[in-house]
Amino acid sequence: MSTAPESGGEASPLANDVLLVFIPFPEPPGWVERITKQYKGLQVRWVNSMKADRTFLAAENLGAEVWHGVSLLSIFLPPPEHLMANVRYVQLPSAGADRWPGHPKYQDENIVFCTSNGAHAPQIAEWVIGAWLSHQHHFLRYAEQMKTGYWESPFAARIQDSPGLRIGILGYGAIGRQCARLASALGMEVYAYTRGERSTPASRRDDSYVVAGTGDPEGLIPARWFHGTSREEVNEFLGQDLDLLVLSLPLTSETRHILSREQFAVLGQGRKAFVANVARGGNVDQEALIEALEKGLIRGAALDVTDPEPLPPDHPLWKAPNLLITPHVSWKTDFLWDRLLAILELNLERLAKGLPLINVVNRTLHY
Repeated sequence: MSTAPESGGEASPLANDVLLVFIPFPEPPGWVERITKQYKGLQVRWVNSMKADRTFLAAENLGAEVWHGVSLLSIFLPPPEHLMANVRYVQLPSAGADRWPGHPKYQDENIVFCTSNGAHAPQIAEWVIGAWLSHQHHFLRYAEQMKTGYWESPFAARIQDSPGLRIGILGYGAIGRQCARLASALGMEVYAYTRGERSTPASRRDDSYVVAGTGDPEGLIPARWFHGTSREEVNEFLGQDLDLLVLSLPLTSETRHILSREQFAVLGQGRKAFVANVARGGNVDQEALIEALEKGLIRGAALDVTDPEPLPPDHPLWKAPNLLITPHVSWKTDFLWDRLLAILELNLERLAKGLPLINVVNRTLHY
């Protein structure tokens, strides 16, 4: 565990707090010391939750002295309730809070929960567009041909580039907005779908954390906006002749299996979209997805998330045609932890100044 001695000087508004950072990453050199100097009296403890064998250290296995007095907490997996007796602020390293519903402390309105929404958008959007381009230009096909030294005729495969094609983004949050930015740079037309109506310029702005130079902060990229919570409203969106459909929405009771047989049938009536899921495995009815791929209702799909995870070796998804599966890695980048800490530091500053925090979780919608 990394700690730093309390520094002298006038106490800060966080002087009575104890911050525990318990995430699967080692402390950047000097981070704890810098934060304790910035906030006089604040105690900071850092514990890397990733063990040498790449498994997670359980919160309850930390010593009582680590948890003693903790009031500010950055943590990956929910700890037992009794360890959070004094916690008033939780900073999640994830973009959503789907692991927390049902946890007693999550129901406590005196505790503020914040996500790291926005920190994952650049790398996940690159994964989406990379999967799309790989499919459109048959990269996997040609990679297989390299294994046998086969030079296929350039006229054997049909290829489409992206200008003039249409991307539909189901869930226009931070990740969806960066997908829109990249797709727009390719010349694609962007359609956005949100849960609630976004009819005014103010409602279309992004109020979450944004990596500089990314996303769609003002909501200016989409050519059309759609909204709603019913399957009928979703089907109307899916029926817009989409070439690429991106799922980048949280998993809730409303969005579980938001793509099922009915929705794939709608997609099959149009341009037979390529489907990329970077949300949660439960957002897609996987049996229906397999059927849609086998019947050619969609041109292909890419999944970075499945249900369950890890996906069992004998699961039929592995053998579905025109499907790319990656093991929930689209969030990864060497720059992620710097962004997560930037959000944590921003909220520490706001706590100290008594300002509203950024990325506060809506505990009805869980994001």
